[in-house]
Amino acid sequence: YTHRVIEDPEWSLVTVPHLSELCLQHIIHNFEKNPILDRLLPEHQRKVLDRLSTGLPLTVTANLISDEDYWKRCCTERWRVCDISNYGDSWKRMFLERHLENILKRFIPNTTDPNQVLELIPLCKDHVRKLEVDQFLPPVQVDQKEERDDVSDTGSYDEFDEVPVHHYDLGVLITALPHLEELHLTYGVKDCGMNFEWKLFNFTYRDCSNLAVAVKMCHNLKVFKLTRSNVDDDKTKLLVRNLLDHPCLVELNLSHNLIRDKGAQALGHLISRSRLETLDLCNNQIRHLGAQALARALAENSTLTSLNLRLNCVEDEGGEAIGRALLTNTTLKSIHLGSNNLSEPTATLFSQVLAQNNTLMSIDFSCNHLGLDGGKQLLKGLADNKVLIEFDLRQAEVDEETEYLIHQIVWANQEALRLESLQHIPDKLL
Repeated sequence: YTHRVIEDPEWSLVTVPHLSELCLQHIIHNFEKNPILDRLLPEHQRKVLDRLSTGLPLTVTANLISDEDYWKRCCTERWRVCDISNYGDSWKRMFLERHLENILKRFIPNTTDPNQVLELIPLCKDHVRKLEVDQFLPPVQVDQKEERDDVSDTGSYDEFDEVPVHHYDLGVLITALPHLEELHLTYGVKDCGMNFEWKLFNFTYRDCSNLAVAVKMCHNLKVFKLTRSNVDDDKTKLLVRNLLDHPCLVELNLSHNLIRDKGAQALGHLISRSRLETLDLCNNQIRHLGAQALARALAENSTLTSLNLRLNCVEDEGGEAIGRALLTNTTLKSIHLGSNNLSEPTATLFSQVLAQNNTLMSIDFSCNHLGLDGGKQLLKGLADNKVLIEFDLRQAEVDEETEYLIHQIVWANQEALRLESLQHIPDKLL
């Protein structure tokens, strides 16, 4: 008779999980159906949050989890590039804003269920402060009869707009976001490839009307950017009507559009009736009449600090009008007039501006035709200027020696400003 004991050599009592660990595993496994978190001890909460799936529905996590480490995992597992400095250093805000933006970029009118967006409102309304949407998809199919009726209601369209296509109406969404401060939009389609059609880039009058009314209702909106969206004079005037007397708007960017003189005249009215500090109209079709309207508003304005008119065609009539306005304006700090077909008369007037204006800190005259005499006039005006710290004269046909002397003065102003700022830093910080 032989006595044998059969044992598993790898078995050990140590490998048996504690009951608390088994409970935590159960909580994590069933979190979607039974999301208990607040009733756990702090150390148990930490263990649950560290092991929760990042794929849980937002309906479960958005209003329950505030832990930044959890939302950091959600962001880094979903996107390769994550810079929270653009999101108030909040991982949760970053995730909710980018998630909402992605849904808007992929929304197809008449196809995508609108509830996909509306259901997110109660989940993200307390966190979304900025939306950047650089794509709006048109409907897949267009009802020809409906669109012909719409043309008769809103007026004629350009040759490329025979069948206009309207995009998702942001109204219900952005008016339900009480903390929304920045809205950056571009109406077009990215990466359309061989499916390119002009109508994919048509920001319709109805789109503009819906957006204008919505922005008017966003009382906390500070920054509004609508770029590369074929915004013309009529749409500009519609936007301006709804932005007049806006309580918070301080920055408006309508760059890379189709704004002409009529639209610029409307924007001049807006400057006079708003608290705008920054206006960017780069790459439009504004000529001297539009520039003169902006100049009239500028002459009496006391809030605007930056005006960008790069890549327009205001020519000397417009440039001189802006220069005359700056002889009395005391708030504008930056003016960009690059690529506007300016020449010596504008430079001569700006020589007076440089001699008299004590506010202007940055001027861009690049890619113009100021010429040798124009450069000398600017140098003469700069002789006693102590405030200008940026002056771009690249490709402005200014003599090299003159440009060098101008930059020496500007550099001296920069150094004086730097030394002054150092004097205001408390000793304990140095």
